[in-house]
Amino acid sequence: MMDDEIDFHGAKVALFVEDQLLVYRRDNETDIPFPNMWDLPGGGRENGESGADCVVRETYEEFGISLDVAALHYVEHYENWRGASSRRALFFVGHVSRDQVATIAFGDEGQHWQLMEVMEFLDSDEAVPHLQERLSDYLARGR
Repeated sequence: MMDDEIDFHGAKVALFVEDQLLVYRRDNETDIPFPNMWDLPGGGRENGESGADCVVRETYEEFGISLDVAALHYVEHYENWRGASSRRALFFVGHVSRDQVATIAFGDEGQHWQLMEVMEFLDSDEAVPHLQERLSDYLARGR
């Protein structure tokens, strides 16, 4: 994947389970970004890992799902939501199976997870706005 040459801060992944998305409700704490909002798996880069390795690790930490890099079929880089002075952010899209969802062991970040219709996520006032935009970009490209 093309993410190896980019100096990035973090990576998020829209994981489709058939026609739904795997999402989670962020903790409702005032000292974190986007409290109590719907979010996608992912997070900050650690130890110089690749973008794919970052979302694989974060998906495992957050959901207990062992994601195969081959399940990731799209990546794009964006300006970080923190602003232009910050390193880039990566946005991946991939698929997981119903069998993988059945094994979810939700981690200690976030209140709960669910499968959500794509349009519900895109139309929600309670979803992280820049992730809605990135998912819309992906869908507009006819993927």
